[in-house]
Amino acid sequence: MDYHFLFEIAVILLSTKVLGILTKRFALPQVVGALLAGLLLGPAMLGVLQETTLMDQLAELGVIVLMFNAGLETDLGELKRSGKAAFVIALIGVLVPLAGGFALAAAFNRGPDAFLQNVFIGVVLTATSVSITVETLKEIGRLSTRSGSAILGAAIIDDVLGIIGLTVITSLGGGGANVWVVLGKIAAFFAVSVVVWMVMHRFVDWWFRRYSRDKRRFVVLSFAFCLLYSFFAEAVFGVADITGAYIAGLIFANTCWVAYLQDRFDTLSYALLSPIFFASIGLKVVLPEMSTTILLFAVLLVLWAVVSKVVGCGLGAKLCRYSNQDALRIGVGMISRGEVALIVANNGIAAGLMKEEFFGPVVLMVIATTILTPVLLKLVYRGKEHDYSDLQESELVNAYEDAAAFDLASQALLEDHENLKQSARKK
Repeated sequence: MDYHFLFEIAVILLSTKVLGILTKRFALPQVVGALLAGLLLGPAMLGVLQETTLMDQLAELGVIVLMFNAGLETDLGELKRSGKAAFVIALIGVLVPLAGGFALAAAFNRGPDAFLQNVFIGVVLTATSVSITVETLKEIGRLSTRSGSAILGAAIIDDVLGIIGLTVITSLGGGGANVWVVLGKIAAFFAVSVVVWMVMHRFVDWWFRRYSRDKRRFVVLSFAFCLLYSFFAEAVFGVADITGAYIAGLIFANTCWVAYLQDRFDTLSYALLSPIFFASIGLKVVLPEMSTTILLFAVLLVLWAVVSKVVGCGLGAKLCRYSNQDALRIGVGMISRGEVALIVANNGIAAGLMKEEFFGPVVLMVIATTILTPVLLKLVYRGKEHDYSDLQESELVNAYEDAAAFDLASQALLEDHENLKQSARKK
């Protein structure tokens, strides 16, 4: 048996963490460091690591856990209460990048299979990474403002719309099946999922409340359900496995022990699966193959990624009677594509919906928008650091702050435990 995979995993974990810490020192998300680790160690630069079947499988597990976590964090009830404004902002913020992304890709990609590939580039651009924006808004004390709440609500709806778009496009790209058959299977999947959610959500909440002693069983069984539903989505309905993982997360969302589940799956994710997933994205990029034409495409893709969200989401905000300043802030807050676009792009490569030479520009677009968003957010909120006139209550904001508080409380308990052990030794 070849044990070289142990060395490869260790190198990925160490390099992604070291570069993640370095990027964090520059006030950038650690996902940027993980991507750079994959680029640095992969065929694009040093060539230390190569794609393997095991790495691909672990990366797929990583993306499933990320999407399951995204489902756990989604509060459907609060999304309904966030009302028309968040939906309008998200909808226009999806349609504008989608249309422009398709047009841009069509200018560089023509051929018999080009239509779905070009639509897929548009789908990648619809994504929004809420985590990066949330961290920046928390840092400058603007998360609980009217514009901050709008960004958070619109970003979550944006993810739901993106999942639907990804489901449709990947299903249509799966071997030339009849479009009506594909759409019928997608509709059937979502119909079944609604029924499963109605039954399982109530059962899970009842079960969680009844058994409160050993909570570890909840983690094991919820993860098993996530994997089964991901398989069920892909094998039975031809829907992307990450869609199944997201809906599995929705089933466990808003139950009494959801914060406990989020904490445990966060640990599983950052300790092993997420670093491998993000590094594997970097391993797929082959920069020497980026011709002048592809470099031009990359530059235009980055520009459109920024402009489309500012224009689309800003227009949606203006239609909902936000001020010009708040509309600009909302648009800027939705720029970051982060891990969401990477998840979509990774599925596109697997489904044959993205030309390999376009993958490099997409990764560069993700890195650029991830770096730009915190910088631009701080600029558009400049001078508002001590202005509390537009603060407001939001359940979505509270949910994010509760999750952060749970994590801090867990760390504090561990520290207290260690202090008690040290005190006992001294006695």
